[in-house]
Amino acid sequence: MKHITEYKNIVFDMGCVLMDYDPDRSIRKYTSDPDIIREIRNTLFLSMEWLKLDCGLISEETAIERVLPRLSSDEAREIAEKAFSHWDEYNMWIKDGAEEMIHKVHDRGQKIYILSNASARLPKIYRRVMPAAELYDGVFFSAEYQCIKPQDLIYQTFFKTFHLHPEDCFFIDDTPENIEASRRNGMEGYVFSDGRIATLKHVLEF
Repeated sequence: MKHITEYKNIVFDMGCVLMDYDPDRSIRKYTSDPDIIREIRNTLFLSMEWLKLDCGLISEETAIERVLPRLSSDEAREIAEKAFSHWDEYNMWIKDGAEEMIHKVHDRGQKIYILSNASARLPKIYRRVMPAAELYDGVFFSAEYQCIKPQDLIYQTFFKTFHLHPEDCFFIDDTPENIEASRRNGMEGYVFSDGRIATLKHVLEF
């Protein structure tokens, strides 16, 4: 592996790297009942439909239409609809120190890219919820390209989309399988497992 400053491009995953994520937060806006929270989390936010949204294979309308009949009550269905409509307002928040770190990468002269599994809603709202979004040189969300990490196709499509050489890129993701796939496709990376920006700053040598 090259010295971190030798890489032209630093590529970040979004959730659990630059952002924290909790699927319960939008549900808790509408109920404090732990049973309903658990049911909606498991039935909606951990569902196959949610994965298909990230893959760009179904619409939001189709996803919620399929999920609602599996919930146990009218109350749960009403809350699920509200939580789904507003999840991007509550479920993600910027990690403390992430914005400063992005500025440091930019100031060092390295380009900044996002490579994230995310649904079609994210391209419309990411500038509102992500740190220093104006500094990104490219943003790649899986649903737009109908492929998902850790498929080889998503890495190859990412490189082609932004005209990047994989050996010039360093990828930071919280999932080991995604980094394994990244390396298999020629891009070195780091598994960011502890969630601490201080760790990430150390990896980036700040």
